[in-house]
Amino acid sequence: MTRCGNLPAEMNSFVGRATELEEIAKLLTRTRLLTLRGPGGVGKTRLALRAARNVRDDYPDGVWVAELSAESDGGLLIHGVAGVFGLHTQAERPALESLIEYLADRRLLIVLDTCEHLIDSCAAMVVAVLTGAPDVQIIVTSRQELGLPLEVVMVVEPFPVPPPEAADLADHDAPSLFLDRARAVAPGLRTDDRAMMAVARLCRRLDGMPLAIELAASHMRGLSATQLADQLDVHFKLLADGEGLPARHQTLCTAAGWSHELCTPAERLLWARLSVFPAAFDVEAARGVCEDERLPDVPGVLATLAAKSVVARVGDRYRLLDTIRDYGRDWLAELGENDLMTRRHRDHYLSAARRMGADWYGPNQLEWACWARGELPNIRAALDRCLTAGDHGGALELAGDLWVLWCHLGLVREGRHYLDRALAAAPVTDRARSKPLWVAAHLALIRGDMSLARDRAEEGVESARRHGDADAEAHALLALAEARLFTGDLDLESARAYALRVAAGLDPTSPGMLFLPSFLALTATFGGDFDEAVRILREAHSRHEVRGELSQRAMDDYVLSLALFGRGDVAEASAAARAALEVKWRLRDTVGSVLAIDQLARIAAAAEDGHRAAWLLGAAQRIWTTFGPPAAEADTLTALREAVGARAVCLIGETAYARAFNEGAASHFEGAVTYALRD
Repeated sequence: MTRCGNLPAEMNSFVGRATELEEIAKLLTRTRLLTLRGPGGVGKTRLALRAARNVRDDYPDGVWVAELSAESDGGLLIHGVAGVFGLHTQAERPALESLIEYLADRRLLIVLDTCEHLIDSCAAMVVAVLTGAPDVQIIVTSRQELGLPLEVVMVVEPFPVPPPEAADLADHDAPSLFLDRARAVAPGLRTDDRAMMAVARLCRRLDGMPLAIELAASHMRGLSATQLADQLDVHFKLLADGEGLPARHQTLCTAAGWSHELCTPAERLLWARLSVFPAAFDVEAARGVCEDERLPDVPGVLATLAAKSVVARVGDRYRLLDTIRDYGRDWLAELGENDLMTRRHRDHYLSAARRMGADWYGPNQLEWACWARGELPNIRAALDRCLTAGDHGGALELAGDLWVLWCHLGLVREGRHYLDRALAAAPVTDRARSKPLWVAAHLALIRGDMSLARDRAEEGVESARRHGDADAEAHALLALAEARLFTGDLDLESARAYALRVAAGLDPTSPGMLFLPSFLALTATFGGDFDEAVRILREAHSRHEVRGELSQRAMDDYVLSLALFGRGDVAEASAAARAALEVKWRLRDTVGSVLAIDQLARIAAAAEDGHRAAWLLGAAQRIWTTFGPPAAEADTLTALREAVGARAVCLIGETAYARAFNEGAASHFEGAVTYALRD
């Protein structure tokens, strides 16, 4: 992801819509909110993305697409949109404030795709963004307009169809689309007069609906255009019984039904089962959820569904268009497999989360980080379904086993959202509570909310002991020790002895063993024993390096920088802080990144570079403000930043300090990281 945006690559040619594209370009010069409204299957998304691509040079901060069809919880809408920009809010500060803070001085275009199921939430967010970010424009695609006074609505119609008497079809978009897609499956396609008359008849029968035309074209392999049009005529006469439905919706449903009828039994079954995925998925996920004795070759059947345009391929992933997913979901209900597929979907992501946790302490962290971010819509759907269906055990297990996502990949706020909901819904005697409780305690520690960390850890200890879960007990005790240390309830030597005693019960590759060196080194650093802290961390670094571990090693590097700075090794402290920042930024761990930037500001002040110190303080302040500052109990950070600021003012004076601080505060996150990593 870069500053230029996240527009997806076009997977096939864009056909027609020249008039609409010209109109959209004109409208964007005089409105900040444009809604493309139309029925499912009319091509709103494709039109919006092509229009955005055509004008992206007008937006120095990029064109950004938020695909919302998979989001079912209006309360998480803003988190999903913020995530598009790499924003994963860390604190209690409202996510909308963080998003607006980020967008406030940027000139960019946002495409909010598929909003009809979240109209009220989308409308509220759009008003807030357009009010707080004056150079942001938004394109919405929806079957329903937002209903806002500032909204300009453009109705997207199906392609005009050629009249029966038309002799030349070259200027008509509907047959052009059919021919383009048909040639992909039937390269030797005949285009004589008789064939073109059949194509025109077919497009008229499908009312010019682009998705229906693409579905029809995908069946051209082994058929002539005349045969296909004849088959479609018969099907419509027999099956077009959608009485009471809008004509275009009826057309699309009938075309989908016809395409479904032309599929093999295995293709129909997979089509139905794939509807359980709310967003894109890969082959492994499709196999894990859908494959069984009735469907033994999911990759092969998936390939044929992609060839028939039932499934869209996006890179190495696949997705069902919303209308096609709706049709498959209806068939899934007819098959009586809704509950079965929902469980399989949950179990697949639960199993993957456990594998990620077990494999995290090793060389595959970046691959797992990429997987987790790509699968967020499916992970959210699995969690939401568990919570909605009263599957308390499933919600607890999944939320707890996703500790890597919440603790190491920057999704602290989202992790707390799901953990809090799952813990609130489940009985206090549920044995599955033990792990989510220590994970929740750890998130509170990251946040600096020591009171909550202590409460969650104490409850976690009690739950783990009740159910004989020694590993969860040790993790909860470790979190409790850290909370007590930071609130002054435990002296340094007692904290160290306590942590070592707890760690004796941990598996060597468990998360607690990853956290332990940082904790022990912090206690040593707080006590002024910098040499001991450096020794602990260098030993841990060697173990991390052997295993290929990155995330915790980066956090250890941050603590190492504190210890090295404490004993006067400023150059080494700077190198350690940069190493921490580089990895935390790659993992998009915001808290870890900004802590490293704060430390680099401290080092710059010690090196008497007042300008750099002030600039970094300003950049860090912008990030803390955007993502939410630590809780009040983490006042040590505030005291350190104030001391650095005072030193920088002494070095360069108040006027130069203010100028450099404001320059840093005006930077974007990417620019701040780039500057901080320079020598």
